[in-house]
Amino acid sequence: MDPVVIPILVAAIVVVFLVAATVRIVPQARRYNIERFGRYRRTLQPGLNFVLPVADRVNTKLDVREQVYSSDPKPVITEDNLVVNIDTVLYYQITDPRAAAYEVADYLQAIDQLTVTTLRNVIGSMDLEGTLTSREEINARLRAVLDDATGKWGIRVNRVEIKAIDPPNTIKEAMEKQMRAERDKRAAILHAEGERQAKILTAEGTKQKDILEAQGTQQAMILRADGEAKAVELVFQAVHRNNADSKILAYKYLETLPHLARSENNTFWVIPGELTEAVRAVTSAFGDKSSTGLPPSAEREEAPATDASDEDGAPELEAGSGLSLDALAAADAAAKQAAAAVSDAKAEAQAAEAAPPPGRGQTSGD
Repeated sequence: MDPVVIPILVAAIVVVFLVAATVRIVPQARRYNIERFGRYRRTLQPGLNFVLPVADRVNTKLDVREQVYSSDPKPVITEDNLVVNIDTVLYYQITDPRAAAYEVADYLQAIDQLTVTTLRNVIGSMDLEGTLTSREEINARLRAVLDDATGKWGIRVNRVEIKAIDPPNTIKEAMEKQMRAERDKRAAILHAEGERQAKILTAEGTKQKDILEAQGTQQAMILRADGEAKAVELVFQAVHRNNADSKILAYKYLETLPHLARSENNTFWVIPGELTEAVRAVTSAFGDKSSTGLPPSAEREEAPATDASDEDGAPELEAGSGLSLDALAAADAAAKQAAAAVSDAKAEAQAAEAAPPPGRGQTSGD
């Protein structure tokens, strides 16, 4: 080999080595701390950078993106002397690579220990119930303390979250029993409220039913009473329009008497005192004119027809009386029917006195 070539090759290798040692390419979101002869010189930014070979060297390479650090569960004592294990999740970001490399030896360990001490201070002033229900307050207090302490380390704490709070097993069992009792209580309250609402609705429905039935009965009674009143009024008008005398009224009275004894629950029957007067009035109206004593004017009016008679031999009524043989027969039949009804009523009353039904007292006779 030519002796001139060897020096050239050596010079080329040295040049390549120097160029490689001089050029530094930093990726995005990375920061390189450069030391010159052991002393911090500068921080390389992303891109192409040049350094002095042999004199400058890269001390630390840092990632300035937001990072997540999850700590192991740490035992913490609450105000009511209960030991709970709490693990946290920390979101942090390096804002000053020089301070993160030279102000603290291990910033992750420092943050972890600072989190534990701060948690013990915060949780120590709370009971277990407050610890379980005040996570937002604990997170805010932790973030305030950590952000203030890590600021000089070139680290910004963005969020601190409590991932889990694990009380002892005995406390878990007690909490489960308490939760079960609360749920049973709510279930019993809801069941009682449902029964109460059901009873209220049932009572309201019964009330509305009774009101509607009462209103219907009232309307029916009113309509029935109106009908009876109109019927009585029509009968009254018909009687007065036909100019009925006391004899016709007495006959209708006798016609109504048999209906009084038709009830099956009657144990005795009261005979009205006007019965004899009504019978006498009907008898005087339809009986012999010689026995009743007609007035002279009627005898004069009846003189031309005294010898008239029907085919059966019954005397014919006078023209002035206004009554026919059918009316006379009806009156006789009504009188007989009234007498028979009176006899039947007396017989039933005597039978009822002889054997009164159970639960009803003895009723005296006529």
